[in-house]
Amino acid sequence: MSEVSRHMIEPNSGVQPTLLARPNGLLQRLRQLRARLSLAKGAGNRSFDVELLRLFAQSRMTSVPALAFIALSAAALSFMWTPEIDVVVWLGIVWSCHLVSYRTARNLMAQPEASLSVQSWKRRFVATELCHGLAWAMLTVLFLNEPDATARVFVLFVLLLISALTSLISATVPLAVYAGLMPTTIAVVLYMHPVWREQAWPVALMACGAQFFFLVLAQRLYATSLSSLSFRLEKDMLIAELEQAKANSDEARRRAEEANLAKSSFLATMSHELRTPLNAILGFSEVMSGELFGKHAVAAYKDYASDIHSSGQHLLMLINEILDLSRVEAGRYELREEPVALVNVVEDCLHLLALRAEQRGIQLTQSIESSLPRLWGDERALRQITLNLLTNAIKFTPQGGSVSLKCGWTQSGGQYISIRDTGPGIPEHEIPIVLSSFGRGSLAQKNAEEGSGLGLPIVKGLVDLHGGSFHIQSELRQGTEVTVILPAERVIEAMAQVKPAMRRDTRNSPRKAA
Repeated sequence: MSEVSRHMIEPNSGVQPTLLARPNGLLQRLRQLRARLSLAKGAGNRSFDVELLRLFAQSRMTSVPALAFIALSAAALSFMWTPEIDVVVWLGIVWSCHLVSYRTARNLMAQPEASLSVQSWKRRFVATELCHGLAWAMLTVLFLNEPDATARVFVLFVLLLISALTSLISATVPLAVYAGLMPTTIAVVLYMHPVWREQAWPVALMACGAQFFFLVLAQRLYATSLSSLSFRLEKDMLIAELEQAKANSDEARRRAEEANLAKSSFLATMSHELRTPLNAILGFSEVMSGELFGKHAVAAYKDYASDIHSSGQHLLMLINEILDLSRVEAGRYELREEPVALVNVVEDCLHLLALRAEQRGIQLTQSIESSLPRLWGDERALRQITLNLLTNAIKFTPQGGSVSLKCGWTQSGGQYISIRDTGPGIPEHEIPIVLSSFGRGSLAQKNAEEGSGLGLPIVKGLVDLHGGSFHIQSELRQGTEVTVILPAERVIEAMAQVKPAMRRDTRNSPRKAA
């Protein structure tokens, strides 16, 4: 027994090292996330800068095909006003800038975070965006000598479109936005300068205002990206905390299971070790109190033997109650279910306790509905429920009081047992105490026949195993009523009786029976 208990109670016994190392890894990760979150509230956070650079690179890589297609479409339409060779050269410059931006972004994505220099990569992206903006601004050079107003509108539309896309793609790096928008903005101002004094000046003003709007939009997107990264970091920290709490809960549950297993093993062993000498104590004390081998020389010895016998019975009852409660709490109490007549169980319990009630001067009354069908349950458990409740009612009812028992149908189709006494009652705030293990109310502690405080917890556990409900209603100086309700699913309905005429027809007509 000592070896088994030591093995079960020892901390971390039989646990895999990976399970023990997991909480430490989660704790380290949680500390890192908290450090990142605290740094994120300040300026110049490297982890946030790296994330923003990677977002910029991803946006630039995914937008290259769309920008290349826009450049190709703009070049195809430019053939209407400018020579083909100039357009082809301009298209090659634009595509080359896109290719350089794509390769730069790809190199960043392949770079490990530990060896990544934030300022160096920011300068590279600013340079590529500047080249990208200059390449698109060169479109105005192709249309400098073109007097057609449609050509001016076309150039203005292309530059505004590219400016909008640049502000969306490069928003995570503000310096790159400035570098990309500056050439196109200057090109728009210079290209629209000849029409400031003409009737098209509102269009030129709107074009310049649009460039400013794109800059403000980029700033808003940058702030949104920072908030998104902060929220994501907080989410990761919350997930890490939940994982840490789950790991702690699993560890606590494992320790509780080990303790519960050690407790069950201890109780099982101690019950065996205690019952063996108790049987000898009860047997020899009964022989001595009954004077089976002759009368005692001293008459007080007989009383001593009776006291020993009653104390041994009380101790044996206490051991049985502790074992029953431990099995119920551990979920190891197996119900031996069979059809049970609740009426017979109640009447047997009343007959067993009638003599005790009569000795205390307590009147027992019963009100049992007739023709109650059988229940599907454990007869021993139902008998223990009734005996415990009746014993408590008789124990705490003063001399001259009464205990009434009712048994019948519930409104939902189930069956119930209700026991009411005229005792002192239980204060409302003490009801949870009396339902707890080894819990006794203030009135029970003053009673000379106080019990171990296990009767009601055992009753509640057995009722829960049957899927029923347990209720206590009590008033001070008025009495207590305890009700046990068994669900309708456990009531066995009787089958309809077969009519004699039908049986006679069945015997006389085999074909009809078939």
